[in-house]
Amino acid sequence: MAADERDYNLTEEQKAIKAKYPPLNKKYEYLDHTADVQLHAWGDTLEEAFEQCVMAMFGYMTDTETVEPMDTVEVEAEGHDMLSLLFHFLDEWLYKFSANEFFIPREVKVLYVDRMQFKIRSIGWGEEFSLSKHPQGTEVKAITYSAMQICEDEKPEVFVIIDI
Repeated sequence: MAADERDYNLTEEQKAIKAKYPPLNKKYEYLDHTADVQLHAWGDTLEEAFEQCVMAMFGYMTDTETVEPMDTVEVEAEGHDMLSLLFHFLDEWLYKFSANEFFIPREVKVLYVDRMQFKIRSIGWGEEFSLSKHPQGTEVKAITYSAMQICEDEKPEVFVIIDI
């Protein structure tokens, strides 16, 4: 399923918000997986693939083009290798949504990746999720390590299964 195939049945107000901003450059897709969904994201750099993976996760929960860049949130994560770094990076972003903040980004930018110490720092522009403003997609319950992959052969790409 391509990134733009999720139908959120937007209201006129949601369509108006979408029209205010340029369309997002989506470099991700959703792959079918038994009872869960697999995110496949890519970019010109590994940092961009990580950014796109976060946006794919949030794009499954709502139409991120209805999100306005009103606030910024910083997310840092660390791991013991690149796979655990990706896992914790996504998990920290999911926590920003699931905890008190209910923050949903319109855009995420990786500011820094340390591939030796396995640390990452990022920033997101967005706002608090509101059912009256944002269409409801599918709740993401958790990130999983199942079949997680980071490929850097030709174009950097990542595969992550999320529990829905």
